[in-house]
Amino acid sequence: QVQLVESGGGLVQPGGSLRLTCAASGRAFNMYAMGWFRQAPGKERECVSVISRNAGNRYYTDSVKGRFTISRDNAKNTVYLQMNSLKPEDTAVYYCAARATPNETRTFLRRSDYDYWGQGTQVTVSS
Repeated sequence: QVQLVESGGGLVQPGGSLRLTCAASGRAFNMYAMGWFRQAPGKERECVSVISRNAGNRYYTDSVKGRFTISRDNAKNTVYLQMNSLKPEDTAVYYCAARATPNETRTFLRRSDYDYWGQGTQVTVSS
């Protein structure tokens, strides 16, 4: 099992930046593909970005391409989401998710693919 704790959310003006951190506890973090999802009020939880076990494969939803960067540090059991040029439509609760997989290059895009979730961190983009 793995426990996930997100941090780094907050209130930021349009055009600003935030870095979300997801700290994982438990063993064998490098056996998990990781993902960041977000859920705005009244909307479905959507996949924002995912990363494979070895960080060789990454995916970004179209609306964040060129603005967000996902990364991971397996030695620190941590995954990050660097968010630049933030827009009001990025406002949501952001969740970290983990999925154990024997395939070090595979990524997972569906909410139902993930077994473990953090509690979420609020990101609000507003002037």
